[in-house]
Amino acid sequence: MATENPFVKLFGIDFKDHVEVKKSGNTELKYVSWAYAWAEVKKLYPSASYEVKKFNGLPYVYDPITGFMVYTSVTIEDVSHEMWLPVLDGANKAMKAVPYTYTTPKWEYNQQTRRREKVGMEERTVEAASMFDVNKAIMRCLVKNLAMFGLGLYVYAGEDLPEDAAQQPEAELKKQPKPKSTNQKQEQPSMPCICVRCNQPIKRVKLKDGSIMQAAEFAATHEGMCADCYKATRFNVA
Repeated sequence: MATENPFVKLFGIDFKDHVEVKKSGNTELKYVSWAYAWAEVKKLYPSASYEVKKFNGLPYVYDPITGFMVYTSVTIEDVSHEMWLPVLDGANKAMKAVPYTYTTPKWEYNQQTRRREKVGMEERTVEAASMFDVNKAIMRCLVKNLAMFGLGLYVYAGEDLPEDAAQQPEAELKKQPKPKSTNQKQEQPSMPCICVRCNQPIKRVKLKDGSIMQAAEFAATHEGMCADCYKATRFNVA
């Protein structure tokens, strides 16, 4: 009898209660605990193993221009995948052997226009990487490596739940009452919702069950960001 595909089994694990959130400015960076991820893999596949790649005895590759990069390899059921990850600071900037500065736009929220507006430029510093930073990058790389086998992969894709968990039974959908219109008069169009990250109007979003989430509701439940920007922040999960 054929055994179940490890990717299908690992992809079906719901991670929503094990995602850690770290705020960096107006961006939320989401992480999955390496300890939880590895425990889930070992419970299903006790023979699974991982390797931290080394170069001349060091667990990283370094380039003075681009910074540090770490690599891991995971083997499950005789299938191996490799992954890589740069060593990043809290703002997701590449760390190097020495501190360096960079300029970035400075934004402030305008109460009158209800938009974030650029008010100039500001200088920020990226500190030199330490072995502590390298160690964190390696373990985050391991989690990302495990995602190549399906574990938590939907988090990287910007999804909230695995496919099975995200599907709502048709009977439940029919039970939901449709809003009734109580005002027949034509209402004035409301101000467009503006994404706090890209300053573009937020569009309504079609959900997996076929229903439509209006722009205002999407903004209220997704940190004021449009769908593209919200997904972009999820790609930082590592």
